[in-house]
Amino acid sequence: MPRRVAPDSYSAAGGDAERQDLHQLSSAICNGEDLGPFVRKAFASGRPESLLHSLRHFARSKESEIEEVCKAHYQDFIRAVDDLRSLLSDVDSLKSALSDSNAALQSAAGPLLSSLDAYLEARAVARNLSAALAATRLCVRVLELLARANAHLAADDLYLALRPVDAVERDFLDAAPHPTIRRMLLHLIPAIRSHAERKIAKEFSDWMVQIRVASRHLGQVAIGRASAARQREEELRIRQRQAEEQSRLSLRDANSSSIYSLEEDDDSDDLAAAIAAASGSGAAVDGILGFDLTPLYRAYHIHQTLGLQDRFKQYYFENRKLQLTSDFQVSSMTPFLESHQTFFAQIAGFFIVEDRILRTGGGLISRSDVDALWETAIAKMVSVLEDQFSRMQTANHLLLIKDYVSLLGVTLRRYGYTVDPLLDVLSTHRDKYHDLLLSDCRRQVSEALAADKFEQMLMKKEYEYSMNVLSFQIQTSDITPAFPYVAPFSSTVPDLCRIVRSFIEDSVSFMSHGGQLDFYPIVKKYLDRLLGEVVDGAILRLVEAGGLGVSQAMQVAANMAVMERACDFFFRHAAQLSGIPLRIAERGRREFPLKRSRDAAEELLLRLLQAKLDDFMILTDTVSWMADDPPPNGNEYANEVIIYLETLVSTAQQILPIQVLRRVLHGVLTHVSEKIVGLFLSDSVKRFNANAVTGIDADLRLFESFADNQSHLFGDTEDLGANELKMALVEARQLVNLLMSNHPENFLNPVIREKSYNKLDYKKVATISEKFRDSSDRLFSTFGTRGSKQNPKKKSLDALIKRLKDVS
Repeated sequence: MPRRVAPDSYSAAGGDAERQDLHQLSSAICNGEDLGPFVRKAFASGRPESLLHSLRHFARSKESEIEEVCKAHYQDFIRAVDDLRSLLSDVDSLKSALSDSNAALQSAAGPLLSSLDAYLEARAVARNLSAALAATRLCVRVLELLARANAHLAADDLYLALRPVDAVERDFLDAAPHPTIRRMLLHLIPAIRSHAERKIAKEFSDWMVQIRVASRHLGQVAIGRASAARQREEELRIRQRQAEEQSRLSLRDANSSSIYSLEEDDDSDDLAAAIAAASGSGAAVDGILGFDLTPLYRAYHIHQTLGLQDRFKQYYFENRKLQLTSDFQVSSMTPFLESHQTFFAQIAGFFIVEDRILRTGGGLISRSDVDALWETAIAKMVSVLEDQFSRMQTANHLLLIKDYVSLLGVTLRRYGYTVDPLLDVLSTHRDKYHDLLLSDCRRQVSEALAADKFEQMLMKKEYEYSMNVLSFQIQTSDITPAFPYVAPFSSTVPDLCRIVRSFIEDSVSFMSHGGQLDFYPIVKKYLDRLLGEVVDGAILRLVEAGGLGVSQAMQVAANMAVMERACDFFFRHAAQLSGIPLRIAERGRREFPLKRSRDAAEELLLRLLQAKLDDFMILTDTVSWMADDPPPNGNEYANEVIIYLETLVSTAQQILPIQVLRRVLHGVLTHVSEKIVGLFLSDSVKRFNANAVTGIDADLRLFESFADNQSHLFGDTEDLGANELKMALVEARQLVNLLMSNHPENFLNPVIREKSYNKLDYKKVATISEKFRDSSDRLFSTFGTRGSKQNPKKKSLDALIKRLKDVS
């Protein structure tokens, strides 16, 4: 079709504006554009007639254009009409033919269509039946799984019940044959899982309650097994020490090899031991049921099946942490001494259970979680121990708790837990424990000394001898004495030995099993304090109090000699209990720790004896210093003193050791010598003559004879013993020898003086010589005839006095 253009006559219309508007309108109509803007513009300008006129003019221009087109195509149109008429005739013929064919087809295809309809209907029915059968089979399978789930739920087999539920959800939920069934499954599956979760949560809660009771029993059993193992070790060490002692004494018999036989340790599991222990006790069966970890593992398995294992792990950890925190509560109404075993057993059982769960729980709890719980627990236990130890004022209480804590450490160390902080607390309070122990021993020692009458101890039976003598190795002979046996010591000695031995055992018990292997130096340090401060100090106070008589002081001195042997036993006993060889302990031996009280006791005895001798020396008032004849048998006081000394020796040799008796006799005779010299120096003696000196010489001979008679008591040679006692009288003997000498001026000869008068003092000799000289008119007339010739002895004595005055 030729392109349509606006007619030229329209372009000739009047007015440039109208022509322009007409041109735009024509372009819009030709291009099929919207004429709305033109209409609105015409009405807006108030000239719709112009628009209408333009539209009419455009229509007329198009009519003429149509006419021209029709004229141009008229022949073609005529031919097309003729073609249509011929086509119409052909169509009518075709229509008739089609009608005949349709009639023939209808008559031929009618039965076939009926068969096809029946086939299609049957096919639809078959398809529906197949779908129904498939749905029925699906429903049967679903119902079977749900019935199995119901049966397992009824039997409380939650895991077996959840498996068919999971199968239903996985295989049949999306393929549900009917929306109703799908809705039912969507409701039932979460309900069953929720029921299983509630059910297993209740079982877990019940298990948490049971395991708390069971943990306490388990901890008690485990700590008890550790205590039994420690007891077996102690018995083995005792047998080994006995064997070593027999070896040292060469008294082992053919059966001694059995002493070293080791008993096989039952290293079975603590949980199994707890169950075995409970099987023999009907009262404990209920508690043992809590040891079953099956409910916990079942709960964990069910939560794994539900896909909630992480949540259950956290839930388990938080609940166990809360349970552990509640276990830390220490009742203020019950003394810790009564509740400490339950407190520590609960914690021990808790971590034994956690160790079992860590090893067999399939990842329910991790090592880091257990370590975190243990760090919390040990920090709390350290805090509780620090607080309780700071309040305790009884050593035995502290020892009981320490022993149980050490057993707790041994028990939990077997499971890999670090217990060093607990042992550090025990070490920190070591000094306090020993201070309390020393305080108790100080009280016991004071009571023992106050209760003793300081008389020799009588033992009527052999068991008394074994208990009071052999058990402390203070016997002087391996031969068992005849009974009744009178011991050389009083009841104080075995009492003190028991106190010290108990102290050693308590000290070793506290120091042992505390992580420190070589603790003998520490035990020895506190043993030195006990002996040096407590025992020595108590005996020293007793001696210095001044309430003892001669017999009591003698018994105290005898006790000290026995205590010296006992001290050797104490250090050996400490070494044996500390597990070190005796040779090492003997290598570090020190001097007698009770030396001060021993010396004080001997000094007291000597002072009392000297005071008693002073009473006898009062009889020296009867001595005639200017006698015409010397006394035939010595002076009276000397006989009294000799009788007393012989009585003293007969009594003392049954009690005092030889060394102590020697020292006492030496001191007594020294005092006698000093008293004799003091007689010559006394102001009451203004002058004396040779007869008086001869009497004193006779007295000295009695004392020297007494000294000779005691020589058989000493283990040394008789001559050495006699000389030692006679040396105590040397000052008096040298003075008498000088006064009886015909040449007293020889005292001035250094050689002679060193040999014969080395114990005499210049001033004493001068004073005594002057008294001897003052009576020369009467005294020295007896040395010769009464003539004008001067006596040589008087002359020598005068020379001595003159020289001594010059020296002084």
